[in-house]
Amino acid sequence: MNYETAHKLLVGQTIASEENPDALLMRMKYGKPPVPGQITSILLALKVVFEAVKDSPSLDRELVFALYQLTVKAQQLFVAGRRAGVDWPPLLKEDLLRIALASESIFSGVWQTLPPGSF
Repeated sequence: MNYETAHKLLVGQTIASEENPDALLMRMKYGKPPVPGQITSILLALKVVFEAVKDSPSLDRELVFALYQLTVKAQQLFVAGRRAGVDWPPLLKEDLLRIALASESIFSGVWQTLPPGSF
């Protein structure tokens, strides 16, 4: 995966379109879990973007907005779904934390990971 593909994938996960009706945020908004492999693809794309921009003094606004949505909005949708009785997959909370840490890594330029046994 290259930077352009990763960028497109991350932005695509935040908006539903004919190209991507299974965008992560749309699925979560309707109480649906991610499709198999979706979180893995997002995490891979985040790592690719991190490697591409870690020494860059600025970031693309569209990318930053997608990172914000994948971090903050996904967490909000997770909590709202839980309150509404959605039975999310067991590892989704940890996966969303990994997405948040990867986004933070892109902002800081230093790769972050979950400490072992943090859950």
